[in-house]
Amino acid sequence: MLTLHRMDLVKHSGGCHCGAVRFEVWSSPHLHVFHCNCSICLKKQNHHFIVPKKHFTLLQGSDNLTTYTFNSHVAQHTFCKTCGVQSFYTPRSNPDGYGVAPHCLDPGTVRNVTVEKFCGEKWEESMQAHRSIRDMSKPAADIQLKQTK
Repeated sequence: MLTLHRMDLVKHSGGCHCGAVRFEVWSSPHLHVFHCNCSICLKKQNHHFIVPKKHFTLLQGSDNLTTYTFNSHVAQHTFCKTCGVQSFYTPRSNPDGYGVAPHCLDPGTVRNVTVEKFCGEKWEESMQAHRSIRDMSKPAADIQLKQTK
């Protein structure tokens, strides 16, 4: 049985470059960020941390977002129509959560960032090898329940 520790969450605020898109996200102040090298992440230099959908609130700009999909169309690459910045998106690995760009957070709430490389070039193999990525979009209570069953 895996032992999980309760993480204290903080409210991070952030948004795109022009300010049209604003959001709040509850997450640890110690961010676990993925640096993926799949075809789109490589082009965008996409670094992101994963949160459950219920920990994310879009405050403004839903009408200013547009979405790009490709391949499996599971990932929803949302970005601001005005400035083009992707401050968050729905990742293929975690369609029940969001990938949030740490560089789009307002300063003051992040204590440290740990970066983990993810081999998106071999996505299926990498997902099988990574034991916890899918759980990152689940609230901690849901993970604990699953592991005690």
